[in-house]
Amino acid sequence: MKEIKGGVCAAKGFKAGGVHCGIRKSRDKRDLALIFSEKKAACAAVYTTNLVKGAPLTVTKEHIADGYAQAVICNSGNANTCNADGIEIAEKMCDLLAKEIGIDAKDVVVASTGVIGQPLDITPMAEKMPELVKELSVDGSENATEGIMTTDTVQKTLAVEFELSGKTCRIGGIAKGSGMIHPNMATMLVFITTDVAIAPDMLQKALSSDIANTFNMVSVDGDTSTNDMVTVLANGMAENNLIDKEGEDFDTFMKALNTVTVGLCRMIAGDGEGATKLLECKVSHGKTLDIAKTVAKSVITSSLLKAAMFGADANWGRVLCAIGYSGADVDVNKIDVAFQSSKGKIDVCKNGAGVEFSEEIAKEILLEKEIDILVDLNDGEFDSVAWGCDLTYDYVKINGDYRT
Repeated sequence: MKEIKGGVCAAKGFKAGGVHCGIRKSRDKRDLALIFSEKKAACAAVYTTNLVKGAPLTVTKEHIADGYAQAVICNSGNANTCNADGIEIAEKMCDLLAKEIGIDAKDVVVASTGVIGQPLDITPMAEKMPELVKELSVDGSENATEGIMTTDTVQKTLAVEFELSGKTCRIGGIAKGSGMIHPNMATMLVFITTDVAIAPDMLQKALSSDIANTFNMVSVDGDTSTNDMVTVLANGMAENNLIDKEGEDFDTFMKALNTVTVGLCRMIAGDGEGATKLLECKVSHGKTLDIAKTVAKSVITSSLLKAAMFGADANWGRVLCAIGYSGADVDVNKIDVAFQSSKGKIDVCKNGAGVEFSEEIAKEILLEKEIDILVDLNDGEFDSVAWGCDLTYDYVKINGDYRT
């Protein structure tokens, strides 16, 4: 398995593009994106757990009930959430694209991201739909990625190449996500494409299984958004033997999918609003997987710990504190904690108690851009990982006037 370029256009038969249609005020940023498969593709999706859901999620869920789709259209700058005509607008987006590109509107996945509760005018999208379709290109992944970004500061894209039944296969993804990021889906949109031949039910099984340990383990600020969605389109153009049951090919596909999703998770966490550091909490030797995951999530979402990491302060007591209120069944007297980065590793807690360490060395370690928080529960065989970022002054600045 090797990393390749191309994002959502890396797999055979996929094109993408993006244009500025006028939803966003800045004309320097694209705000409408399109991904298209030459052939109808198996499609799977997972959605936010928030009870308040954007209209596009409702429409998408209905459209892919048969397990198939051929295109994804997404706007940024407006979430199309809590709008009286939200469903109508989302359906209209699909209709406009379907007529322009020549497919059934029911084969369109639709998504929106941006401000909640603001009316979304279909007019600028209608006017730019012909241009958007003309922009489709095998080199269009970057333009599509720009079209789905909101407060993101960098593009998030990754693709890999691997083999199945003697055939070269590819899977690639793009994502947006910077704020309102919290476990059980966050304000993120993730679009993944692959040329693997896989049955819709197995594709859904793969995605649902994967996100439990990837996107559901990411947190930036504790807010679960309304429009989160991860979709995968698999058009089968690699011509591998159809994956319609578990086995070696399914496991290989799962590994490839996980490589892409973990990479995107790290990018999302590292680009948290105002963030200066990527935090990765690695929990080992938990009594159960649920305990290990609960501990990792609690540590990575602690505002006090996130603030300490911003200040490069090795305040390990905040790690123990977060574990203590997590609700996980742990023996506090067995817990070890260490901090690690490219500058080295330093132990700060053994058996639930502090140990002597150099504050100067700890500071040097914590000044790096990527920090590992290592928690050993010393109580079992289960491990887990969660991703987050530091909490900075800029997070408040960004969200203090996000709408205005």
